[in-house]
Amino acid sequence: MIEAVVFDWGDTVMRDFRTCEGPMASWPLIEAVAGVEEVLRTLHPRYRLALATNASDSNESLVRWALYRVGLNWFFENVFVSSDLGVEKPDQKFFAAVLAGLELPADHVVMVGDNYANDVQGAKGAGLLTVWFNPGCGPAPGAATDHDAEIADFSKLEAALVDFELSAARTEANGSLPTGGRT
Repeated sequence: MIEAVVFDWGDTVMRDFRTCEGPMASWPLIEAVAGVEEVLRTLHPRYRLALATNASDSNESLVRWALYRVGLNWFFENVFVSSDLGVEKPDQKFFAAVLAGLELPADHVVMVGDNYANDVQGAKGAGLLTVWFNPGCGPAPGAATDHDAEIADFSKLEAALVDFELSAARTEANGSLPTGGRT
């Protein structure tokens, strides 16, 4: 059963304007990624939502301030920032801290992110289900197939989560291992 969905921050929830320096909270222009507000609004009643970021120049309060500026702060129950945790994705200690903060087992948490190594492979190594947010529809690095689902836009995320839940229900009913799904 999925209880929480954890989102990466840069280029998953918020557009990362690589031309700006310093904390995103102080950038003159900040924007949410297209479609993310709608999916957060849809998922919020069903799942605990969290954010996990390697932002090196922001702490939780600065991340929350940036989210507040675009009206997204209230969706996230937890915000996990590498500068606060002292470790970055894809390190398993980062994901262990996220799971400890959520007080959930790994198989009840889905990680959604755009960075294949940090978000997908790191989370998968920690036992989380993974959704690769791939708006450019590029190929996975090498022959990587670590993601459980792949979406090009957020309109497909809810369906991916439903597939995970159906797969888990079938697994529980059959006593077999989950197969994961692609959307």
